[in-house]
Amino acid sequence: MSAVRTLVDLLAGRRDAGDLAPRDWDGVIGAARAEALLATLAHRLQHAALPPSVGALFADQRAAAAVARAQALWEAEMARRALAPEGIAFVLLKGTAYAAAGLSCAEGRQIGDLDILVGWHDIGRAENELIEAGWEWVKPDPYDDAYYREHMHELPPLIHKARDRMIDVHHTILPRTHRVTPDALAMIGDAVVADGGFAVLCPADMACHCAAHLLADGDLQGGLRNLWDFHCLTRDFAAADAGFWGELDARAALHGLRAPVQRAAQLARDLYGAALPPGWDRRESGDGWFVRRLLARDDWGRPTHFALQQAFYIRSHWLRMPPVMLAKHLWTKWRKS
Repeated sequence: MSAVRTLVDLLAGRRDAGDLAPRDWDGVIGAARAEALLATLAHRLQHAALPPSVGALFADQRAAAAVARAQALWEAEMARRALAPEGIAFVLLKGTAYAAAGLSCAEGRQIGDLDILVGWHDIGRAENELIEAGWEWVKPDPYDDAYYREHMHELPPLIHKARDRMIDVHHTILPRTHRVTPDALAMIGDAVVADGGFAVLCPADMACHCAAHLLADGDLQGGLRNLWDFHCLTRDFAAADAGFWGELDARAALHGLRAPVQRAAQLARDLYGAALPPGWDRRESGDGWFVRRLLARDDWGRPTHFALQQAFYIRSHWLRMPPVMLAKHLWTKWRKS
């Protein structure tokens, strides 16, 4: 069995860590590190019988994840202090949102950039206030800057000059040129407040965004991490609310995200053993290609199946922009490189 498949089985609880030979751990750790799942695996196996060296590594990973969580929430607080005096509200997205809401998928999750969602009418003021508070632009190239502002779902990324932390300020969740146009105003309007006082997406919208990020806005690079998020979100929300799956279907329809949400649920079933309700538990002809792409790593954690990866890379751009715009964009990027 491949190391990445063993990793998935360990996360899903289908494999006992005690059954792994010492040499198996090298591949599992390499695959988990490549998929940004090492600290998550460390949390999942916190009470398992492990080789001493693996146990020590996992303890370090859990400690580092706790520090990263605190840093992420502090960065969110810094953004709040910069924007709140001007009455600019925002909704946390992705990893920081999961941490702020105390969700299980945040356990061991590597949190990089701070992602926030701001109403389109406030986007210019938010940028100005963040720059006043010490953030600065990362994209010095005029073409890249213009591309973000005209076509993307977020401002050009900003980084804080003192703390060296990135912030991505979104005004919606998919590029403006994407074939799907989610209702960002509905997402902001129906956001809920977590215990720490930060606004996060409501449960169904959070799962929709996760599925969109996984399947509609990328080439599935690091997809096992995002699929694990979706699996944990839907499992936990359904356990807390018997009507969750119906709400998810309705919100996915509202945002034009029914297809990616349903496919994410099917992939979570196939890889992590998710239990799906009637109407969701079906098979799609293309699911096998998505599974192969998600598992495309060797026992050293290195990417494999180059042609398949390229096909998904092309697919991601095809979804993001019309053909003429895509051709012009790729030509410009090729010339600049």
